[in-house]
Amino acid sequence: MEKLLEKKEDSLTLDQNYRDFLAAAKVRLKNAQLRAALASNSELIQYYWELGTDLIEKQKAFKWGENFLEQFSHDMRAANPGMQGLSVRNMYRMKKFAQLYPNPQILPQAVAKLPWGHISSLIHMVKDKVIRDWYAQQVIKNGWSRPIMEMQIETDLYERQGISTNKTTNYHEHLPASQSDLARDILKDPYNFDFLTISDEAHERDIENALVTHVRDFLIELGQGFAFVGSQVPLSIDDQEFFIDLLFYHLHLRCFVVIELKANNFKPEHTGQLGFYLAAVDDLMKKEGDNPTIGILLCKSKSKIVAEYALRSMKAPIGISEYMLSKALPKELKSKLPSIKQIEAELNEDASDD
Repeated sequence: MEKLLEKKEDSLTLDQNYRDFLAAAKVRLKNAQLRAALASNSELIQYYWELGTDLIEKQKAFKWGENFLEQFSHDMRAANPGMQGLSVRNMYRMKKFAQLYPNPQILPQAVAKLPWGHISSLIHMVKDKVIRDWYAQQVIKNGWSRPIMEMQIETDLYERQGISTNKTTNYHEHLPASQSDLARDILKDPYNFDFLTISDEAHERDIENALVTHVRDFLIELGQGFAFVGSQVPLSIDDQEFFIDLLFYHLHLRCFVVIELKANNFKPEHTGQLGFYLAAVDDLMKKEGDNPTIGILLCKSKSKIVAEYALRSMKAPIGISEYMLSKALPKELKSKLPSIKQIEAELNEDASDD
């Protein structure tokens, strides 16, 4: 009997109709789980908003004093032992949430689609509603974890992403409108390489090697859509060999992206070298269906006027941006920082208080 079952199972696993049915069932299950998680999160955020609104209104109407939240938190915890999210600290967050978003139609907004931990950080770290909503949309779009979102806020991604018009490119002159707009959107100014923790005096190869070592953090800083191809990518041209500092492929732009690093200030001749690499990649690596290769020149600092003059006669699509490097911490400062165990203990204490 067992052998007969094994034969039936083997025949089913080889049957394409069965395999298609199994794959479809797995996808439906994952989608159902995701919808259930999203629905559960929406209900929780709605409850927190309503409770925050009630806390404000009841405390004001009945003139309950400052000890009201402590008493309410204690009674709610007693009625729901083991349930998180009922701390006094979280009650204050709920009130703040309701104050910042007084509209009862809170759920359709981007912020309300986030987990509560993300919302708590957003309302604490970002005062401007427009900027806060922009970060919320980016979390949804890029799938950022809470630490990644906080890092992006701390490094002023909103400003660097080019919400301002301070970008130096010629993309709009040498690319189709749809591609040039997206290419301009992905360019930041400046790029923040704080995760490298190397000194400002680092050489180009030191910076490049550090970026490759921390390529995951580098990809996060570059933004959504970048796929790493390689560093020091060789190009053989007329019996000469040249090397591209960093080569990426952008999944939404459908093109290669050449990044050239300079450890010093921008010079006009840098654009000529980068333009040479773009032309070579277009001829030697670009496939049918790929869009024209674009370039990003990262330098220690740049004069906007000099950069604009340098790009004016360039036929290759290039963007020029600065980068920032963090400096290594002095030994005396390192000794004053909390240990990993101390940080973990603090985090565990915070978690138990939620």
